[in-house]
Amino acid sequence: MQESSPIIDRTFMEIRKLGPCNLDSPLKSSRIHFTGDDEAILLESEYTRMLKLYREKGRIPVFELAGPREKIFHNPNWSKAAILTAGGLCPGLNNVIKSLTLALKQNYHVPIVYGIPYGYAGLNPASGYSPVILDEQTVDDIHEQGGTILGSSRGKQDPEIMLETLVRMDVNMLFCVGGDGTLRSAHAIAEEAQKRQINLSVIGIPKTIDNDINCMDRTFGFETAVYATNLVITAAHNEAKGAENGVGLIHVMGRDSGFIAAYASLASTHINYCLIPEEKFNLEEGENALLPALFSRLKRRHHAVIIVAEGAGQELIAEKRERDKSGNLLNNNIGLFLKEKIKDYAARNGTDVNIKYFDPTYQIRAVPANGTDAVFCYLLAQNAVHAAMTGRTDMVLGHWGDSFTHVPIPMAVSERKKIDPNGILWRSIRLNTWT
Repeated sequence: MQESSPIIDRTFMEIRKLGPCNLDSPLKSSRIHFTGDDEAILLESEYTRMLKLYREKGRIPVFELAGPREKIFHNPNWSKAAILTAGGLCPGLNNVIKSLTLALKQNYHVPIVYGIPYGYAGLNPASGYSPVILDEQTVDDIHEQGGTILGSSRGKQDPEIMLETLVRMDVNMLFCVGGDGTLRSAHAIAEEAQKRQINLSVIGIPKTIDNDINCMDRTFGFETAVYATNLVITAAHNEAKGAENGVGLIHVMGRDSGFIAAYASLASTHINYCLIPEEKFNLEEGENALLPALFSRLKRRHHAVIIVAEGAGQELIAEKRERDKSGNLLNNNIGLFLKEKIKDYAARNGTDVNIKYFDPTYQIRAVPANGTDAVFCYLLAQNAVHAAMTGRTDMVLGHWGDSFTHVPIPMAVSERKKIDPNGILWRSIRLNTWT
């Protein structure tokens, strides 16, 4: 559809810009294809849903397509950039740090790139941290390591204080790598900069191992997490088959969304029961009663493998839930809860059961990114730098379909992406589990 078409709505997901782009991009000499500001990606690509949306709203919303622009806003020679990582660890953090640094230094020749220690705490002088200088030598081999060389932290900081630190450092581009809490703080900094009329590009790179950020179909680290989980599933299956009435019980990440558990179940068909936050289950009564189904299988097959996302079944646990420093509601340990309930059910029914419990949470999130995840990190970072150089701000890089997109931060954090219980993913899970 042409840009002039009345049904295309670019304002629905419009990205804020600091001003007009009047400078030639240094990438012109590289003979690359530049992305036009009129290029866009449909929010809904499925025809019937797109038609329904148009009939209801009178518009077809689109994402702005990511990529290098022929004209840029920031003068690279006079620019300084800063990179921070916040929230929990995730495979690929160091890949993103390295790729951001190389894109800034080698593609745009930005003279100074700072690394901010321990997330937003590093922007508060009261924390006592000092920025580090990132260059080609500093980041040379960090992609081989898990975790983040900059460190990370949780908890909110005053946006006025953080912005004042950035102003003193003369930073005009800030890259915030993290999940929804990190993005909300990035939005607060962008708003404060706008209020004070400071030309600061604030760009988010979405980091969530749970793959639960809105308006994007994939986030870095997720694929590596699924791969690493499958190694644990194989071990759990072997342990379960090696014991009479053996049960392999695996507890994985997934605070509000069960994508790791679901994808790992399809990638490794050893899983017999997949439990996620989006689909309620019962212990002993009702249609989705887990324990009777489990022990029925043990009578027939003498072994079973269960994978449970950390946010599943929280309503079954009576204990009070706490909150972390970012305000997120912490989950009670559903894995250990199920382990005890299975043992109790077995005792009441006079059945011997051998439970092998696996919780690879920290092991999985601290490993280096695998090959395709590493490539994804590189492309996210490169497109983030392109966006920042054009003066875009208060946005996060997204991936939709087969394209990288620009997503306003308020839209990305408006809700969590979840598994559709009626969608193809969960339908496939139900066809291959509870057997």
